[in-house]
Amino acid sequence: MTAILIVEDDRMLNKGLTFSMKQSGYETISVFDSKGGNAALLEKDFDLIILDINLPDKSGVDLCLDIRKNSNIPILFLTANDTEQDIINGFEAGCDDYISKPFSIEILKQRINAVLRRREIKEENIYKSGAIKINFDKMEVTKKSEIMKLTPKEHKLLELLVKNKDKVLKRETILEKLWDANGEFVDANSLSVAVKRLRQKIEDDIKNPKYIITAFGIGYMWSEDR
Repeated sequence: MTAILIVEDDRMLNKGLTFSMKQSGYETISVFDSKGGNAALLEKDFDLIILDINLPDKSGVDLCLDIRKNSNIPILFLTANDTEQDIINGFEAGCDDYISKPFSIEILKQRINAVLRRREIKEENIYKSGAIKINFDKMEVTKKSEIMKLTPKEHKLLELLVKNKDKVLKRETILEKLWDANGEFVDANSLSVAVKRLRQKIEDDIKNPKYIITAFGIGYMWSEDR
């Protein structure tokens, strides 16, 4: 289900937006300031943010700039300021679209649909499961909107597992796929170390992994978020 974060300090407007988004089938989380927005982004990977420019604790433009340091999540600004410079500032901060107050809920929904369609076109080679998002083209992995630093070999191992999700891959098969001219990953111990390091980066609890599952005596399997 598409998840939308609403950051709007006008409680009546926030309530109305939340109701309308849920009625349209979106999973919706609403907060009233930038602090709440940052906290929500640490807990969940959203598909779109509806962001008011004028927040009580911080400018929405500044929050957008902060988000753009770690995430390309689509952002749609709500603004009472519709001067040319305000609009330019919003786009320079990294927003994908904006809508001026007061506005029609139906027009807002169409703007949201358009932004999400553009995102789908750009993200044809992107995989998401739970808090994990993988951009295979950019070799970029995010967890709860935070970019994980993986080595090229870890990316290759992760891609191999994900693209064979819910299928147990034998250790011999993985070793064969990851083996290269430099002689890396040519023994079972090296593979075990690689799996352990990858789990440390993407799992919440490496002792109870929910993504990289061990098939004892056989190999490993990528499991959808359970």
